[in-house]
Amino acid sequence: MGKRHQHPCPPLDSVSSSDATPRFLALLDEHRRILYKVARAYTRSDTDREDLVQEIIAQLWRAFPGWDPARRFSTWMYRIALNTGISWRRGESRRERRVAPGDPTLLDVAAPEPVEPDERLTRLHGFIAELPETDRALVLLHLDGHRHEVIAEVMGISESNVATRMHRIKQRLRAKV
Repeated sequence: MGKRHQHPCPPLDSVSSSDATPRFLALLDEHRRILYKVARAYTRSDTDREDLVQEIIAQLWRAFPGWDPARRFSTWMYRIALNTGISWRRGESRRERRVAPGDPTLLDVAAPEPVEPDERLTRLHGFIAELPETDRALVLLHLDGHRHEVIAEVMGISESNVATRMHRIKQRLRAKV
């Protein structure tokens, strides 16, 4: 078993629901890069990217009462964000606009700091955009430095499947370079 991540926040069932919002916002802010990584991988325009970020936040908020604080928040967040991104791509043509319930400040997440354009990074994002949805998720998690064990947990597949798929993706990338 992997080591458990300690959280500075008390377990959700030990705080009142009014305390859940600031706790959620603090965790969301701490891990906001995940939102934008996933949104960039599954959208084509800035407008769609912002819409997907908001949809991910709404899904995270809906699921937050079920988050187990004994588990790493970032792993839980990745799973929801990736599933939302994949669903977003599949439903692009029949997009239904929804308003997130609750506090509108939940949707006001600061964008990550701007990064200078890099030709290699742009090519990598282009390659990632060409991958099937599940392979995109694997690459995003891998590039974020997660071990195969964590990727397997987030994706709901075996560690050996992660290793095999990553090997094949790397071979495709080498063939393109």
